[in-house]
Formats: sequence, structure tokens, C-alpha cells
Amino acid sequence: MSLIGHLFPPFDLSSIKKPFAISLCHQIPKPTSQNPNIKPILLSNLFSLALTVTLNSPLPCLAIPSINSQAPLLPPTTPFSESKNLQTGLQDGKIPPCPSVNPSCVSTNPKSASFAFPWMIPETSIENAIQKLQRAILETQKNVKFLVNEETPYGQYLKAEVDAWFGRDVLEFLVKGDLVNYRTMSTKVTYIYPFTTAFGNSKGEDERMKKILDELGWYAPSFDGLIDDMK
Repeated sequence: MSLIGHLFPPFDLSSIKKPFAISLCHQIPKPTSQNPNIKPILLSNLFSLALTVTLNSPLPCLAIPSINSQAPLLPPTTPFSESKNLQTGLQDGKIPPCPSVNPSCVSTNPKSASFAFPWMIPETSIENAIQKLQRAILETQKNVKFLVNEETPYGQYLKAEVDAWFGRDVLEFLVKGDLVNYRTMSTKVTYIYPFTTAFGNSKGEDERMKKILDELGWYAPSFDGLIDDMK
């Protein structure tokens, strides 16, 4: 017997109990020979060794995702969930309109359902208008907290929070030249079970802004004034 025969003795496949499992993750190619008359002694022994290793050492295989798998569905958006995340700040350089889920709001944005006319600053009050506006808010509102006061390419933006009937209200102003755009909005939207429509109105917001305007002595157009001017 040759040296190779001593190292790799013939492997008797009949000694393996059937059925036996072969890893499906890898297919072992069958040894071939170009000359069918030559007995593949060496390849037969190598094949026996490889088969033994395969049966005793599990090989890693790639996980195949199920064809029925799908991305997790996002929770549905409801008016109540939207009211918990009310956005503030300028939108495209403008005071934003009132959100549809919050009836306790007034805005000078024309897209708002609760629309109010912008304020007009008299020529004698244009200088230091922001400081005068801050003083008027402090004089007419309770527990005022100024959150933002910054110069933007669109004008001076002022944001404040004040006490309201239910929680806190947020006031936003954009002062540019002699014009003041604003939005006043409740930060808490109330729903009464089992109704899904928010409870509230813009009357309280209108009254608040009127007090600030009267304290300033500035001017705000109104629908009634415009009708009188057209007569």
C-alpha cells in the first residue's frame, strides 16, 4: 500500500446509517476524472475526509428573508396626536396659519381660518418697536416668558408664552418696518369624550391681542372699518 493509502485509508460509506443529513447551504461537487479507466483512489480518500468534516462541523448559511416580510406600519395620524405636537416658528419667512386641529388660535396669515388683520405701527413708534411690544405684553399678560427674540431676513421675530384659561398660550410676532404680523395660540387642545372635534374658540385670543394693541396705541384694520371706508 502506498504512503497516501496509509494517510487516507478507504472510507466505507456503507458504515454510515441512513438516512443522514447533508448541509443544504453548500453542495459538495463530485470528483471527476478525464480518464474513466484510472481509479480515483486519492480523490476517493479526499472525498471521504471532506464528507466526514461536513457531517461533524455545521457550516454557516445565509438567512433568506421571508417573502411575506414587510416594513412595520407607522401608527395612524389623528387630530389628537397632531394637537400634541403643535409647530411654532416662521414658515417660509411668514407667520404660520392656525392649525386645523386647534380652534383656540388667531393668525394674520391669510390661509388661517381664524384670520386677523396685521397691526400698523405709527411712524413715531417704529423705533424700538420690539421693546415697546415686550413692555405691552408684560403689562397686560400674566407670567410672561420670552422664548425667542431674534433678527431674521424677514424681520424681527418675537416668541413668548403667557398664562391662559387652560395651560399656556404662545404668542408669535414678526415685526418688519411699520407692519406687525402675529399668531396667538393655545398650547393645549381640549377634546371632550366621545367627540373627536377639539373644544375651544378664538374669542379669548382676540381679546388678548386687543389688550396688547390698546396698550401700545397702534392701529389694526378691521372688516367693519373697511366696509365703512367703502361707503
